[in-house]
Amino acid sequence: MSRPLIHILATGGTIAGVSHTDHPAGRYTAGVRPVAPLLAAVPGLDDLAELSADQILSLDSKDMRPADWQSMLSACRRALTSPAVDGVVILHGTDTLEETAWFLHLTLPAGKPVVLTGAMRPADHPEADGPANILDAVRLATLPEARDKGVLITLNGRIHGARSLRKYHASQLDAFSSTQYWNLARADGRFAAHDLAPLPRVDILAGYAGAPACLVDACINSGARGLVLALAGQGSVPESWRPALARARDKGIPVIRASRCSGHIPRNGNADDDGEGYLTAGDLPPLKARIALMLALAAGMEQPEIQALLPTL
Repeated sequence: MSRPLIHILATGGTIAGVSHTDHPAGRYTAGVRPVAPLLAAVPGLDDLAELSADQILSLDSKDMRPADWQSMLSACRRALTSPAVDGVVILHGTDTLEETAWFLHLTLPAGKPVVLTGAMRPADHPEADGPANILDAVRLATLPEARDKGVLITLNGRIHGARSLRKYHASQLDAFSSTQYWNLARADGRFAAHDLAPLPRVDILAGYAGAPACLVDACINSGARGLVLALAGQGSVPESWRPALARARDKGIPVIRASRCSGHIPRNGNADDDGEGYLTAGDLPPLKARIALMLALAAGMEQPEIQALLPTL
């Protein structure tokens, strides 16, 4: 039997990083090493699948932009529509991996596996974790069980679905967590049929003790098309913000109440929602609520449609 063909999309990140020889231990530059030597450094990879690869970006993922998500989306869609390709693996930096995974989860169709992986140590580290993660990602992308799960993520021997993935630790190898077993994940892809270009700007504002209301006006006046509020507790809006948020509402800017905590943000009929026109994120964290709002606005959805969408994601 012929081996499956897995297409690799390389975007940079620590997995392609190279250490600084003239700086203290631990310093490195991400996104330096190209994809070919990264794959060549993985023993046994050719035994799992035939491989093709494209270097589509060479970024530290802290510098990832929505336009780069769209480049990845286009490259994924091209690969997935090829009858010869059985799955796609994306090499990505870990800092914003959960954002990219969620964006692609909502914009790619069900079917062939799409797996993201990265590394917490650069490629030239004596105990680099990238090779094992690449091997695991390619193996996962060949499995029939990985079909129709949406975007999956594997690092440090664990497999995650995109919906609940978050990076919870800054430096340890087991840096990611999720609350859903990957085999229970389901493809979403509700924006898979949309062009989505260009993605509108949506900003996140953190609610904290003494946060000034002028931040709301600054976002709107500089071009934000939507706001996500990362608020305390159950999404409590500071009283001092209400006039500025009313000005945003009067300009047609959707405002989503989300929480900086875990848990569900209930929708209510008091001044926090119906009275002020706020949307609520449900249990979506601010980072993912932002992406959902960007996609909804790009698809031309109005506020009632957006509010109906959010609890279903």
